[in-house]
Amino acid sequence: MIKLFSAEIFTVNGVTMTFNDSPQKFLTEIMPAAVKKARENKMTAIFGSGWRVLTFENNMPTRQDLDKICDDIPIYIADEEGHKGLANTICLVNAGIMSADGKVLKKDTDIRGGEIVFDKNGTPSGYLKEQAGTSTRSFLDNDNLLSVDLAKEIMKKIENQLLSEGYTMYVDGWGNYFYNENYFKAAHEMDKSGKMNFILGLTYELESWMDIDKNIEKAVEVQKYSSERVKTNWVKIFIDGTVETGTGFIDGNYPDCHQGIANWTEKEVTEITRKANEKKFVDACSHDGQQGSQSSCKFFCKRRKKELRNTLIHVRNVNAEDYKKMAENNIFVAAGILWHHNADFAQDALKKILPEEIALKGYPIKSFFDNGINISSHTDFPALSGSPDDPFGIIEIAVTGVYHEENAKAWWT
Repeated sequence: MIKLFSAEIFTVNGVTMTFNDSPQKFLTEIMPAAVKKARENKMTAIFGSGWRVLTFENNMPTRQDLDKICDDIPIYIADEEGHKGLANTICLVNAGIMSADGKVLKKDTDIRGGEIVFDKNGTPSGYLKEQAGTSTRSFLDNDNLLSVDLAKEIMKKIENQLLSEGYTMYVDGWGNYFYNENYFKAAHEMDKSGKMNFILGLTYELESWMDIDKNIEKAVEVQKYSSERVKTNWVKIFIDGTVETGTGFIDGNYPDCHQGIANWTEKEVTEITRKANEKKFVDACSHDGQQGSQSSCKFFCKRRKKELRNTLIHVRNVNAEDYKKMAENNIFVAAGILWHHNADFAQDALKKILPEEIALKGYPIKSFFDNGINISSHTDFPALSGSPDDPFGIIEIAVTGVYHEENAKAWWT
């Protein structure tokens, strides 16, 4: 799964940064440049990605910091994984998290599957985790951020990059990232006009704060955009967050005694899988922790259509007894082989953030092979923006456990 599309959007209509950029550079250089760009282009929202939690965690920018740079245009900047976000006050007000006079309207876990981080004064800090961030993004002027014309412009750039790297198809997990149909529509129109030269798979993402029945019907509606080179038969849900930043739903607890964030109950995801499969959708579930993996296996085994190859994405940690269930029930795995690398400081930091057995083991590729599970690698680009998106860079990491640009010690070999 290659998220090239969102990366191109940032360069055209938002702002990008690298995960090595400091909070100071973010506030003094990157965001002022983004605001200048937004004002010049009369934008109604500022949207971007790229900051790293491990770099920012001890000096996390606040909504007040962003307000000093811009307090009249909503700002939402996701981290390099896409699981966390930073927002200014007007963005939080528009999303109904707080009022303009500072009154708190939603508390820390009021948005299901997410966390609104509060400051020492008891007000939202502007730091949002998981579904609190996706809910807040839904209140941006998304039709302006991604129009059909812009989607077409970006897709040609993606095509050139994909073909130059040897890819002829990619599955994009961000089909309705902007809560509209513009990506689907643009791809359909390009294919019908003979201007698309690769195969594009598009997923429709369901969030835990949504009305699921209504949104499954929306996913059905966008099937009208399916064509020879545009495939729209996936729905995607997030089971939990990411282990590396403490929101993955794990066995036991993290060192600070929390267990992570679970977006759904097992019963709910079983029903989502049943409803999706009945509509001929493949259900793609994104998760990180062992509890997420275990729940996914259970509901896929209960109410799935075996022939549809329901898929577990970003599988980081798996309990031993679940491998057999995956193999027997034709559950496919898309795992990030390219994530088997990290800078030395990040390797050392994770040992302090995570339980030891999780910190030192992740993305168990050999165990999938040994148990006869169908597995493919994915890039998830631009998430983990220090990773390459090209096949040779991924092969380098798979073989060596290190990426040459980092000059770090091999990891997870």
